[in-house]
Amino acid sequence: MVNLIERFFNYLTVEKGLSQNTLASYRNDIKKFQEYLIKEKGKEIPNFKKADIISYLNHLRDLGNQTPTIARNISALRGLCRFFLLEKILDEDPIENLSTPKGWKHLPKVMGQDDVFTMIEKPAGSKFSLRDRALLELLYSSGLRASEAISLKTEDINFEAGFISVTGKGSKERIVPVSENTIETIKKYIDELRPKFLKKKTSPYLFIAKGGKPMTRQRLWQLIKLYAKDISGDVSPHTLRHCFASHLLEGGADLRALQKMLGHSDISTTQIYTKVTPDRLKKVHKEYHPRG
Repeated sequence: MVNLIERFFNYLTVEKGLSQNTLASYRNDIKKFQEYLIKEKGKEIPNFKKADIISYLNHLRDLGNQTPTIARNISALRGLCRFFLLEKILDEDPIENLSTPKGWKHLPKVMGQDDVFTMIEKPAGSKFSLRDRALLELLYSSGLRASEAISLKTEDINFEAGFISVTGKGSKERIVPVSENTIETIKKYIDELRPKFLKKKTSPYLFIAKGGKPMTRQRLWQLIKLYAKDISGDVSPHTLRHCFASHLLEGGADLRALQKMLGHSDISTTQIYTKVTPDRLKKVHKEYHPRG
């Protein structure tokens, strides 16, 4: 059984080219499904049926897991079943015709522009302030995922043209604009602070910690919590990505252009940001309706 699962992850790595973060999430999901099968059903992978998968998904819902988490679990299990079919370990697909949840039912948390600006201006007075401000500005200016921001390299920035080359999910590359203010902050960080972290060492990564080590996802989350502690509600690195998308749409940005900047393969994912507030609806109606 263990060998089968390892073969599956080798397949995902070599044949599908999934990112390390996705692989880690899938591995965790498969491990939990495996533990559930053994404890609740007395079965082991691959001896499961569609009813077992449905039972497990209901179990996840009972534990309070949100739709995106459940959708990711379905994706992991669907990949596992397809692999077993390819290897002729299974004769039929137990997850066939099992629909994936539609995704967010409500718009993810979005801060107002004033709160975003306040958060970005928070870093001050520490030896990391310039780096942290550059990082926060970039997350909001370009809508990067946490993993994309910390894996960004200095060579990925085109200072003259004002854009960055981002490697996103599935190792797909995209070009994303960066605001002039953010470019200037990044330049200042590179010129004044980054060399002090590196000393005589070198690093290809843009955002580094003391000693020249690349910043971790955990550290990025800690920084976001630190600088958002006075803002109500739960704020994460992804919140700034949501703010980037929502504020662009409110300013009149094209949905297709936003899809490209966010790196969404399906525009339906981008469309979650079109679920607007009543205030925005009133504003649009007043501005564009002939009797508004």
